[in-house]
Amino acid sequence: MIIGIGTDLCDISRIQVSLERFGARFCDRVYTSAEQARAERRPLKRADRYAQMFAAKEACSKALGTGLRQGVFWRDMEVVPMPSGKPTMQLHGGALERLKALTPVGMVPQVDVSLTDESGLAHGMVIISAIPAEWAGHGDG
Repeated sequence: MIIGIGTDLCDISRIQVSLERFGARFCDRVYTSAEQARAERRPLKRADRYAQMFAAKEACSKALGTGLRQGVFWRDMEVVPMPSGKPTMQLHGGALERLKALTPVGMVPQVDVSLTDESGLAHGMVIISAIPAEWAGHGDG
């Protein structure tokens, strides 16, 4: 069952300006060290990757139903790729607490993420589902 959906569209040039103007201060406020390391690996796509993660975090906060309020902060939502490259979202702190509060008893949460960029825009979509606990770990992962 779907318990939250969020989507966000981000202008990559806006993130590029923030990176140039605020540098590490911006990055440290919004992104985990692992996210920063991944974005910095490809200098020519740096702003694109940061923008995708920014959009994913915004989308996740919307799917949680809080936005960036009620104890949910940027770094509580971490975009983490699976070995296949598929993006996932790991939640920490207030975001994890909110996720637990949304998840019905006997169910486990599943957070699906989709990211893309095109023509100067980055898009992130997050769908939070609850699946029966006995189904957990039986996906195609």
